[in-house]
Amino acid sequence: MSSGLLLGIDEGTTAVKAALFDTDLRAVAEARRTVPVSHPGADRVEQDPGLILAAVEDAVAEVLEQAGEREVIAAGIDHQGESVLAWEVGGRALTPVIVWQDKRQSALLETIDPGAIERSGLPLDPYFSAGKLAWLLEHDAGVARARAQGSLRLGTVDAYLCERLAGRFATDLSTASRTQLLAVGGRDWDEELLDAFGLRREWLPATGPSYGELGVLRSERWPCAITLTAQLVDQQAALAGSGAVRAGELKATYGTGVFVLGRTDGPVRARGLLPTVAWARPDRSGGVGEVCHALDGGVFAAGTLLDWLAGGLGLASDAKTLAAAAATVQDSAGVRMLPAIAGLGAPWWRPAAHGVIAGLHPGARPAHLARAALEAIAWRVADIVEAIAEVAPISGLRVDGGLTNDETLLQIQADALGLPLEVGRSDTTVLGAAMFASVGAGVFASVEEAARRVPPGRVVTPQLTRDAPERESERERWRAFVEQSSSI
Repeated sequence: MSSGLLLGIDEGTTAVKAALFDTDLRAVAEARRTVPVSHPGADRVEQDPGLILAAVEDAVAEVLEQAGEREVIAAGIDHQGESVLAWEVGGRALTPVIVWQDKRQSALLETIDPGAIERSGLPLDPYFSAGKLAWLLEHDAGVARARAQGSLRLGTVDAYLCERLAGRFATDLSTASRTQLLAVGGRDWDEELLDAFGLRREWLPATGPSYGELGVLRSERWPCAITLTAQLVDQQAALAGSGAVRAGELKATYGTGVFVLGRTDGPVRARGLLPTVAWARPDRSGGVGEVCHALDGGVFAAGTLLDWLAGGLGLASDAKTLAAAAATVQDSAGVRMLPAIAGLGAPWWRPAAHGVIAGLHPGARPAHLARAALEAIAWRVADIVEAIAEVAPISGLRVDGGLTNDETLLQIQADALGLPLEVGRSDTTVLGAAMFASVGAGVFASVEEAARRVPPGRVVTPQLTRDAPERESERERWRAFVEQSSSI
């Protein structure tokens, strides 16, 4: 293998991580920068695009300094998926980043015929990018001026970063599949879906493969230019970084939310799940070649639920302390929680649902609420995994992300599923970005070959079998609770 280094850049919802790996995919250096998230109004969630750009430049500058004289041969960037913004040709941002959790466009979506967007395979929900972009067109004066002047850019955060750092207005097909502007099985923006949201192709980035020769990244903060050879959604990067690259293999990443992704043999529709592009291989000319597919389902509040309970309600000094408190009790003492503080995602898709805490009584303590929160997260993940199991066999689940450091959550999750969990490394997402960069640079011949370098994780075994009566009865009680509480 080459002595060069691979750079992964993970642009997540609350932080940017940059990491260097050698060509055996062993970590060499890492840097992290937090990025604030603001809530300027009801249902509004925003970020400053300038702070995101600065976080990327700073984190990369730090790891490049640690690299010393070793050459960085390729870079891959992953991003937070459905979040969007508007900017002008050249890269001047016109709006904040409208984060994937934002629901300001809910009223606008009510004016759209659900039949008009059926081609996307996605439900009409504020989660996706298209409604956010349509809202910006309708309500932002700066966007209106740029539209009239012919200088308008609309897109996801990766396209903005690539224009600023590589002079390239483009995205990849995995990202396009998250916008609700790509038809299932499609390879470019879909005209009928664009019309449904009042959008034009010329405002949007070009679509292309997820890896290959994609440009050159430059910043005044960096001592050298870096070849960009991968660009895709963070959850797809985590799928590869977990080693789950074959059909039937599932991963769940536990962070701000929990996102479950599983490879499929082709575009598959399933109850309440999202058909998505896992990644698109390049053809010989650099265009889109073979397209790999997956099913996706998201729990929109996991880490944010614990943050809110700890900080917002004052139940603990921080989320980690709150989660640890759950280990001090055997059960939730009858307390139940619906973690719908950002709506209820797959497979229920009830964007108007709110968070609910039920079953409170004088004997309930903060530790019981902490336990109820972990149980709620675990059952929401089980909702998604069981929906995938209806269309594809599942042998287990690979899990990663910050919340998987909590042993209580892991055991609750294994028991809720009745399946073993394979706990992956903490840097799965940024590793995935570097893995795709390695394939794009020719270090590995395929994603599958690179994935063979990912070592197996430790296994958490369920204490309840999948068909155990206790598990089945608790499953039914959870479903009844969701039905009753999601309409409050």
